[in-house]
Amino acid sequence: MEQNTAKTEYPKVVDDALLARIAAGDREAFHFLYQAIAQNIYGFSLSITKNPHDAEDVVQETLLAVYRHAHTYRGQGKPMAWIFTIARNFSLKHLQLSRRVDSLDGLQDLEGDGLSRISAVEQRMVLQAVLRTLSEQEQQIVMLHAVHGMKNREISEILHIPLNTVLSKYHRALKKLRKQMEGAHYDE
Repeated sequence: MEQNTAKTEYPKVVDDALLARIAAGDREAFHFLYQAIAQNIYGFSLSITKNPHDAEDVVQETLLAVYRHAHTYRGQGKPMAWIFTIARNFSLKHLQLSRRVDSLDGLQDLEGDGLSRISAVEQRMVLQAVLRTLSEQEQQIVMLHAVHGMKNREISEILHIPLNTVLSKYHRALKKLRKQMEGAHYDE
């Protein structure tokens, strides 16, 4: 007698079907979601809270909220925008509760956050340097666009700002990056 031992196949990206599985109580689907996006949420939250401990809390709170409220998600083909909106709300709540106005001290420890996706050490160093010159909103836009690969329209929805503002702030951040790169001298 043959047993069907085929594992459930999950998409390489988070999609509406994955959230539907989570809404139906599929714990494997939730585990897959956690593995797929926890670092991204951490990096994004860290760009807002500036505190690694708060960012870790936001990851847990966000994913718990997704698990509990997956049934309320209305499939629009943008589950990551929905999830990042939840993460943004929790991040802002943590920021408000803790009343931290630190600069980018939390970005000193880049292990495990979204920035680790940038492979070359030099690129990470340049990104760290430019992040220090950006406004808080520019930092969030850069994190979502360059590090997490989100589209400008999705960023606009997550941050609740007009698309044109996202575009202009992203281009302004790129100009700051170029200017900083031109002024940097690297010893080889």
